[in-house]
Amino acid sequence: MKKELEKLTDKEEETLTLLWEYGPCAVKELLAHFSEPKPHVNTLSTFVRSLEHKGYVGHEPGRYGGFNYFATCSKSDYRRGVLSKIVQRFFGSAFSLASNLVEDHLDDEELRSLLKMIENNKKIENNKKGAGK
Repeated sequence: MKKELEKLTDKEEETLTLLWEYGPCAVKELLAHFSEPKPHVNTLSTFVRSLEHKGYVGHEPGRYGGFNYFATCSKSDYRRGVLSKIVQRFFGSAFSLASNLVEDHLDDEELRSLLKMIENNKKIENNKKGAGK
């Protein structure tokens, strides 16, 4: 995947999601996994070529002379990149985002759960540091 994350259209993102879910496949096979209304096969082919140009998709020879397309980035890497852009664009920092969530969107139970997760993360990090000595 390219270092600079390029923005995807909703249909490109849907196409990439299907490639993560169903693995390498030809455009016609991929088309079968789309919900209605399905794009035209030529339109889907354009989505796939665009994703390939942006560095999200690669291809390999298929069984019958065509190509099988596959995602070149993991779902978690993509999610991390998109989230990072959203955080920077709208909040400036992860701390600012967390502050906004705590102040406006988390109920008491969710906040306790988040605090527990932070504490567990601290323990894991401390154990890693202690094991490295």
